[in-house]
Amino acid sequence: MPGSEPSDRFFRHVRWLILILAVAGAVGWTAFQGIRFGAAFLIGAAMSFASFWGWQRVVDALGPNPRKRANSFFILRLIALGALACVIIKYLRLNVAAAAIGLLVSGAAVILEILYEMIYAG
Repeated sequence: MPGSEPSDRFFRHVRWLILILAVAGAVGWTAFQGIRFGAAFLIGAAMSFASFWGWQRVVDALGPNPRKRANSFFILRLIALGALACVIIKYLRLNVAAAAIGLLVSGAAVILEILYEMIYAG
């Protein structure tokens, strides 16, 4: 469908940017602060990706041609993932600040994609 192509491209680019930022951030945190910081950042980035993925599904369901997908238990999945991340961070004694910064990865990816589109798209 021609109408859904730009948003599909946007979501695809943002997902790749999230992956790139997550890996680069985890490697950077690990190199400069140690494995506990890198792992915490990666957990935060994974939570960020899960949140972005969930919101993408909400947007798909609200569009002019909603895709038939099961959106049930979206909030429960995010809560369960958040609880799991909290348990992992607490018991492995990972850095909470690094995990919180990892949560910003999807926002940074969206901003980078918007800037890319503003500069290079006609």
